[in-house]
Amino acid sequence: MKYNVYGLGNALVDMEFEVPDAFLETMGVEKGFMTLVDEERQFELLEYLRGEHSVRSGGGSAANTVVANALFGGSSFYTCLVSNDEMGDFYTQELARAGVDTNLADRRAEGVTGKCLVMITPDAERTMNTFLGISESLSAAEVRPDALRDSEFVYSEGYLVTSPSARPAVVEAMQLAREAGVKTSMSFSDPSMVKYFRLGLEEIIGAGVDLLFCNREEALLWGECRTLAKAVDRLSRIARTFVVTLGGEGALVYDGHEMHEIDPYPVTPVDTNGAGDMFAGAFLHGITHGMSYAEAGRFASLAASRVVTVFGPRLKPEEYAQILADFRGDR
Repeated sequence: MKYNVYGLGNALVDMEFEVPDAFLETMGVEKGFMTLVDEERQFELLEYLRGEHSVRSGGGSAANTVVANALFGGSSFYTCLVSNDEMGDFYTQELARAGVDTNLADRRAEGVTGKCLVMITPDAERTMNTFLGISESLSAAEVRPDALRDSEFVYSEGYLVTSPSARPAVVEAMQLAREAGVKTSMSFSDPSMVKYFRLGLEEIIGAGVDLLFCNREEALLWGECRTLAKAVDRLSRIARTFVVTLGGEGALVYDGHEMHEIDPYPVTPVDTNGAGDMFAGAFLHGITHGMSYAEAGRFASLAASRVVTVFGPRLKPEEYAQILADFRGDR
């Protein structure tokens, strides 16, 4: 296999700001959710934040995951869509520096590259208002079947369910993977995806996926229940293996036979943006590099604990190697 992980997702440049809760209330922004907005609304919010310190970085949920796998020493391919503007140049260069192969060598179209306004409140919660831009037009034309067939896992973010062209592209990619013996994996990505786009997620999941990532709230919403035990039972009907992240309480990892409780690494979080993406990237790296599901869960828990202590969804390249070294030293 040439690639450990073949990812599909929205290509978004993150613009991250620290804001008080009062800002979200005043601006009518729903806290803790990812909300799709048009460019005018995003510009309105940015105007109010003009002059505030911000961090710009390559983003997009699945992109953060495949970048993590690559910087831990794995191999990744990423299918996405950016425009031929400055943001698109920035995004393409970020992926190249991480060593991620992409479909972006093709001529990029006119348009606007997607942007995600990430607002971090004092409790470290991330709230996102996203303008998808050209990424909303992601389609099966961007999928590279040869690279997909030459991968161990195909991985999709749940956010793609909102796009009329990207959703069938993911369905097709999942089918290609099953036919080629490539394992299928996805993340629910955000509670709003489960709450408002359930039918689309069911279409992507089809007869089931090999590996599913979600957090507690997403699991409860999917299970339409109030207890995690019931939610886990519902997840086992659609995923052969799965991970439920529990924030500061660690995670649950089901390996297809046994449930493993993963302890957290206690830290003081400053920004939860990208925590789930990092967990998925570290976990996928672990199980494609000889770790058991329980070991991969502990490794992913450590990695997620590191990324929440900094602003932005990604770490410096050298920090990924340090996490891997620290984990090996603790085993």
